Amino acid sequence: MYKALLRPLLFKFQPETIHIIISVILKIPLLSKILKTIYSYQSEGLNKHVAGLQFKNPVGLAAGFDKDAELLSQMTDLGFGFLEIGTITPLGQAGNDKPRLFRLTTDKALINRMGFNNIGVEKVRQNLIRHKGDCIIGGNIGKNKSTSNENAVEDYMICFNRLHDVVDYFVVNVSSPNTPGLRELQEADSLKKILFTLQRANTERKINKPIFLKISPDLNESQLDDIIEVVLLTKITGIIATNTTIGRKNLKTSQEQIDKIGDGGLSGKPIRQKSTEIVRYLANKSNHAFPIIGVGGIFSAEEAMEKLEAGASLIQIYTGFIYEGPGLIKKINKFLQDHL
Repeated sequence: MYKALLRPLLFKFQPETIHIIISVILKIPLLSKILKTIYSYQSEGLNKHVAGLQFKNPVGLAAGFDKDAELLSQMTDLGFGFLEIGTITPLGQAGNDKPRLFRLTTDKALINRMGFNNIGVEKVRQNLIRHKGDCIIGGNIGKNKSTSNENAVEDYMICFNRLHDVVDYFVVNVSSPNTPGLRELQEADSLKKILFTLQRANTERKINKPIFLKISPDLNESQLDDIIEVVLLTKITGIIATNTTIGRKNLKTSQEQIDKIGDGGLSGKPIRQKSTEIVRYLANKSNHAFPIIGVGGIFSAEEAMEKLEAGASLIQIYTGFIYEGPGLIKKINKFLQDHL
């Protein structure tokens, strides 16, 4: 029903406009409960214990969809096993100029240059405090655009401290291509500074929260080796692989349209293979020393299984959720129930 009837209607609107409309519709209490009866699929056989946390199922919502923690109950009702909010910055910021989100329907992809638009850590914290639910929630944190890379660690620490008691795990985002200079923080020395600082603060608390590092799909093997070394050295929990790519290879969409869209991170089908290869490389090269959350181009249950077989402990979806609809979550979970 979604792909045949709803998606053609929704895709007539600008992507960011329809996202706002859907967010409002999902907040209708009765509708949310109806959707739960249709789409939610739970089974004890799907439970996963990863990083000291108990997940109801291994299918998560990737960061970027619910940036401000406003749809937690609604996304839980749709059957996700965990939700990742953000990216959150210390101060609220508007992000980049619109339009900044584009569909490549022929490629089943999106290009975004959102620029960490969010309401800021204090307002997000209040949304999390008001939420009454039992779904695992991750906080994806970043730096404000106006903060220099030299002072980036301070922004990550502000978010870490303000969210520590209201999220279940953290994600350090240094891999978005839409904040100028951010990806430079993936270099080993910069990463060590941020991650060591966060880990020291983590160990000083009564309860340690898992910390994951989200990386780019554009890293080469030498850079991935450095990432593995940093993860093991800093003793953070694991890696989320991967974020969006700045690459534009092998797209069916015309070059003219790609040029018209301009800069931004590409997600969806075109990055499925690359993200899976990175998951496999990290798992094998590290000898499965840490958990990996696989994300990138998952549009079917078989593609979710592909990530898990490559070495991921959990998976996340976003662009596939947009194109395939909420039924994708149920399809994946039912498939995994039968095949894991």
